[in-house]
Amino acid sequence: MNLISTTGSASILLAAMFLAAGCSSIGGAADPAKYESMSCTELNSALGSSASDISRTAITRGKVANTSVPRWLLGGSRVKTAVANRETARIDRLKQQQDALVAVRARKCPASAG
Repeated sequence: MNLISTTGSASILLAAMFLAAGCSSIGGAADPAKYESMSCTELNSALGSSASDISRTAITRGKVANTSVPRWLLGGSRVKTAVANRETARIDRLKQQQDALVAVRARKCPASAG
């Protein structure tokens, strides 16, 4: 009976990890050239959204990295590592977008710089 409950929780754990990995890839990449045509208000809003996305992704990555995968679950740690690596790559892309936003905002909106 105990084996059945452990198997069920492991299945739920893997399903949640795959779901988190799938959801993390939703959303398109912004075109840096598009930032040039944005107003200061739009740039500030996009910068706030970018910061929120980075935080949300980092929280997800932390949850995945701290997940305890049973040793008997074959491939579980590889899945955990792959999901964490995917989240790290997404954070890197978001940071690059954020850097591009900051550069355009500093150039176009001198009052917002700093």
